Amino acid sequence: MSPNASVEHMTPRRIGSAPTASAHGSPERLVNATQVDHVREAMPPASAIVDLADVFDLLGEPSRVSILIALLTGPMAVRDLAAVVELSESATSHALRLLRAHRVVDVHREGRNAYYALADSHVRLLLDLALEHVGHSILLHPTDPADSFAGDESCIQQPMK
Repeated sequence: MSPNASVEHMTPRRIGSAPTASAHGSPERLVNATQVDHVREAMPPASAIVDLADVFDLLGEPSRVSILIALLTGPMAVRDLAAVVELSESATSHALRLLRAHRVVDVHREGRNAYYALADSHVRLLLDLALEHVGHSILLHPTDPADSFAGDESCIQQPMK
């Protein structure tokens, strides 16, 4: 907001119910109405928020994240993904079905073999940003430092051109 903005636009107002006092007797704080209105207008529809929460919920399972990280290198057969992430082919296939249902991975078939790949560049970007984030963040649940890649993205091989 510019320094010349009118005070009227910067004046906080109460949104919702009548003013109340907190447990300590101090009055309720007022919201910045301009900011609240601006952010509300910029919010995506509720259905998009639910879909995004579903994707993040899907990524809350480490084996599914491991599968996606493996797919950063390019398309892979189910049996090869299973070997990389050390799961059974059945468990890997189940995880891939969930990821495909949420449009996170795509599949193409060659005969009896199914090859999975990241669905698009947005999925790659999400994974790259998440890996970068954990590489410089303090973890709430630290693990053995020997298991950490500490943000060293050189351990993730890029697809061959």
